[in-house]
Amino acid sequence: MFFLHRIWNWCSRFRHRCGYGVHSPSDFFLITSVVYEKYHYYAYRVLKERGFPAYLPHYRRKVNRLLFRLVNYFRPKSLIEVGIGNGASIGYMRAACHTMDSVTLKGRDWTKTSRQLEEKLSEVHTLDCLHIGHTPFYKEVFELVLPYAGPRSCFIVGGIHESREKRKWWEQIVASESTGITFDLYDIGLVFFDKARYKQHYIVNFL
Repeated sequence: MFFLHRIWNWCSRFRHRCGYGVHSPSDFFLITSVVYEKYHYYAYRVLKERGFPAYLPHYRRKVNRLLFRLVNYFRPKSLIEVGIGNGASIGYMRAACHTMDSVTLKGRDWTKTSRQLEEKLSEVHTLDCLHIGHTPFYKEVFELVLPYAGPRSCFIVGGIHESREKRKWWEQIVASESTGITFDLYDIGLVFFDKARYKQHYIVNFL
């Protein structure tokens, strides 16, 4: 059933492949040269050999490799990940940029997570990258970190289609005046905040 669901979504997104219909040069480059990049980085093999427990929440390896490429491309100075996982997502992102200041917060208990998040945010003026992974508090995390988003910030939101509630929330994020350009890659969503650019939403066939 899961496989058939994937096939259906791939077919429904067929016309959104390879940057088709994207007119912005920078957005077209992000899709074609980062999202769809085929270069096999040395770190891929190292991370694959390291192994990560499969019984904990995690993305497909294809998505983790995309996280690697995104961090490798944007080179953020600071990154916060919130969510329970098997360590693969943060492992791939850290491998892409050894110099960035990064931390993972489990996100099981909101009182504890919000305190930890506020303490970490107090150390930065602008947060370059946020990854909201497998946590039930995705709304709360986004709202708390939103004031720290700048023109060069990138928020990565996992599981934007995993439930009807989260899908509706994601649609609100896309339409919000507080966000700029957004990308729907099905497994994850990308949110940018450069208000100097025309607001645009892209659906990308990354299945």
